[in-house]
This record gives sequence, structure tokens and C-alpha cells, in this order.
Amino acid sequence: MNLKQLSTLLGLSQTTVSRALNGYADVSEATRARVRAAAKAHDYRPNTRAQALATGRSRVIGHVIPKVSTHAMVNPIFADFITGAGETYSQCGYEMLISVVDVAEEEAAYRAMKRRGLVDGLIVSAPRMNDPRIELLDGIGLPYAVHGRATGTDRPYSWLDVNNRRAFARATDFLIDLGHRRIALINGLEAMDFAHRRRQGYEEALRARGIAPDPALMQQDEMTEGYGWRATRKMLAQPDPPTAFLVSSVICMLGVRRAIEEAGLTLGRDVSAITHDDQLSYLREDGPVPTFTATRSSVREAGQRLARMVIDRIDTPEAPHAHELLEAELIIGRSTGPAPG
Repeated sequence: MNLKQLSTLLGLSQTTVSRALNGYADVSEATRARVRAAAKAHDYRPNTRAQALATGRSRVIGHVIPKVSTHAMVNPIFADFITGAGETYSQCGYEMLISVVDVAEEEAAYRAMKRRGLVDGLIVSAPRMNDPRIELLDGIGLPYAVHGRATGTDRPYSWLDVNNRRAFARATDFLIDLGHRRIALINGLEAMDFAHRRRQGYEEALRARGIAPDPALMQQDEMTEGYGWRATRKMLAQPDPPTAFLVSSVICMLGVRRAIEEAGLTLGRDVSAITHDDQLSYLREDGPVPTFTATRSSVREAGQRLARMVIDRIDTPEAPHAHELLEAELIIGRSTGPAPG
């Protein structure tokens, strides 16, 4: 079935059907749902090559992954984000291009995408402090949206982020309310904006309750299970070890738990820990009480919403930049309890 036949079947113009399938906001939700249902029922698929020739658009969104972080390609957080973004792309008639490049070739990759017309827009992930990609992409002229924020960058840009500062301040307050005073931070690399904001929230909460942040209780590194294990072992060996840990990733948290158990301690009784949990689709628990107390957000939902944001930038580049700050929930699990006597 082609577009003309589908339009006749629905009693709508070809323009309306096309815009409904591509997710344009000027088509009502009821009409979009009706058109999509008919397209699915009759196995209608738009000819993306014909669309590209007719509109000058590739109908592709790009993701550039520097090789320094190629471990992200198998990281479940990255996988869930891409799944969410892909769901929105397919609903709106877009495809995805993932390009893995050497760090030194990242700028060239963006310029080649523009020059060759490979993509209509980009999603920028893992923003760094004073991230130079913001100015670069503005100069290249490709629409983009950022997953996170870039502290120190004054240029306007569209972004979606989790309120990392507030999430970690709230988690630190919760541990202090439980009587903990020696609270360790196992953070991501603080050149990354999210990790910088998490440390801000942690330190602000400590100071607000009269507790001086202790550099000996703060670690930063790539967020792996091994890093969580090594950092926890090191801190537990201190003369005055922490009674609680605040952990930047559920992957790190697995290492934290291993180190606590190897020390002969019980998580939630002898030592407490809170993790940031990206609500990963295949680490969800079915029990009534989660294993870990966590500040929780859905990275899959973030992918869905950020994909919609970059498509809006492509459709209406003159519109004001969109900013969306998501709040994380504090979910109480079995990994926290009162500070030991």
C-alpha cells in the first residue's frame, strides 16, 4: 500500500497522513493514533529514500561515540537510552546512525555528517564541563539536543537532564537523618557535568547539616563494578571508615556490595549505601522491597523525550530552545538502615 492508497482509505489528505506518521504537533493525537493504526494494519511503510529526495532530509538522527568511551556501547545504561530514542525515531519515521570514532576524529565526524547530508540532527551525550561540542555544532549548523548540561557554556542550546544535584542532596540528607556522619561518595569522573553536579549536591547537604566534607571519603573514576569494589575496600580499611556510601551508578553499586560482603559486613545493617539507579529494563526487581535504596530515573524515558526534542529542533529550528529537568525519585530499599551504635 502506498501513501495515496492509505490516504484514500482514511479519507484524509496525503499531507495530513504524512504529518501524522511523522509526529507533527499540528495533527491531533486522535488523528495520529488513527493513522498509525491503519498504517500498521495495512503494513504501510514510507519510502524513506523517496522522502529524502523530495524533502532534502535524510530522516536520520546521529549519535557520535568517541572511542575513549566505547565501553558505553555495551553499558546497559547506554543500551536503554538508545532503545528509548529508537522508539521515538521509528514512530516519527526516522532512523538512527551510531558512529564510533577516535577522540581526535570527533570534530571531523560531525563535519562529515553535515557535509555528506548523512543526518538531519544529532543527540549529544555525556556532556563535559565547558563542552566544546556546543560551539562546534552551532558553527556547523546541525540541529542537536544534549543529554545533560554543560556547566560553563554560555551559548543557548536544547537539553534534557536529571536534577543530579538535588537527587544527591536528598540522598545525603536521608543518610544523615539515619544518623550517619561518615558518608562516602563514589562518583563518576567529575570532568563530566552530571558527576560535578552530584558532588555539589552531596557537599551542600553535608555543610547544611554542619558536617565538613572529607576528601578522604570522595572518589571519582569510570563507573565500573571493579571501581566500586576497589574504592569501597580502600575506604573501609581507613582507621575511621565510612558507615554509609553514596554511589553514582548501579553498576558501581554491585562492586560496593561485593567489597562490603568480603569485609564480613552486612549491607543495610553494618553499612548503608544509596545508588543512582537508571531504572534499567533488565535489572528491575519484582519483590515488594528493592534490594538497593536508590535515586531513580528512567533513562529509557529520557531517550524517548530527548529524541522528540531533537526532532522538534529539526522541524522548527527558529523556535526557542527547550529545557527539561527531570526529578529523580528516592526509592527506599534494603541497603540502608540506622547508623551503627
